[in-house]
Amino acid sequence: MKRVFSGVKPTGHLTLGNYLGAMRQWAAVDQHRADALFCVVDLHALTVDHDPARVRRLSRQAATLLLAAGLDPRLCTLFVQSHVDEHARLSYLLECVATDGEMRRMIQYKEKAARERERGGSVRLSLLTYPVLMAADILAYGTDEVPVGDDQTQHVELTRDLALRFNQRYGQAFVVPRATTPAVGARVMNLQEPMSKMGKSDDSGPGIVYLLDEPDVVRKKVMRAVTDSGRDVEYDREGRPGVANLLEILAACTGGNPEALADVYESYGALKKDTAEAVVEVLRPVQARHKELCADPVFVEGVLRDGAQRARAMARPVVDAAYRAIGLLPAVTEPAEPELNAAR
Repeated sequence: MKRVFSGVKPTGHLTLGNYLGAMRQWAAVDQHRADALFCVVDLHALTVDHDPARVRRLSRQAATLLLAAGLDPRLCTLFVQSHVDEHARLSYLLECVATDGEMRRMIQYKEKAARERERGGSVRLSLLTYPVLMAADILAYGTDEVPVGDDQTQHVELTRDLALRFNQRYGQAFVVPRATTPAVGARVMNLQEPMSKMGKSDDSGPGIVYLLDEPDVVRKKVMRAVTDSGRDVEYDREGRPGVANLLEILAACTGGNPEALADVYESYGALKKDTAEAVVEVLRPVQARHKELCADPVFVEGVLRDGAQRARAMARPVVDAAYRAIGLLPAVTEPAEPELNAAR
């Protein structure tokens, strides 16, 4: 079976975009067709200013929501990144293969660093190097495919480059992965800023539907979504981004086609109402299962413990081989004590 790896970062509450763009695909397809690993990448949450207690809380919530979305620990491996040391071990080796120029060309780093410079501040070094840690997350498991949103494909391309470069310089150590994205709902946009992604780290609450939002809150947010000038419902992502976003959300929730759905509606109001109800119905079973899992924290802890053990067993041979390939001296293990002479 192919091996699939992907993860979520606990920097905010998970959103409708996370669910439609990734989590639902993981549960419905990926865990059944592949040897799949899904990770709460908590080390990545440390690249920005953060509250330690909040990171811990959001990490547990993310793991619980992944289970609520349908991940089955009997079919896949679910774990927390910091529970498996091989991620950090491999990251440093890949930093020794990556270049400063590659890191500084990463779009997310450029955008965040520019915003901080405008405020008179600076970003953490870990923000510059975190794409290398992401590459380590992927390469440690011999990953074949990485299901990601289209805003993360640049990082998977970097991962491919680093794997190829390492293999060419030091010998065949890594599988070279490729990115995969779902056809519809790959990038859900902010309801108030339809040219921007619906990101969980965003502070624009009215434009973001969170997975744990109450139904009435969901309806209110969708009904207040920004649309476009004119009255006709048309699917035009460039010219009519607000309406296109609603059509894509509705299509992702119902299994329809955004262009075909545009022909069904004669008003923005009717489109918003149906989109709101579709979102409420999609989130209903996830929220119900999340409530059940929160009442059984021992189960969730057991899943994460067992998942980390399985992940560690998969990653350690790969990372140990990379250490040998790059020229590091193997650790000396303690010799076994000689058996006592039976005559003694």
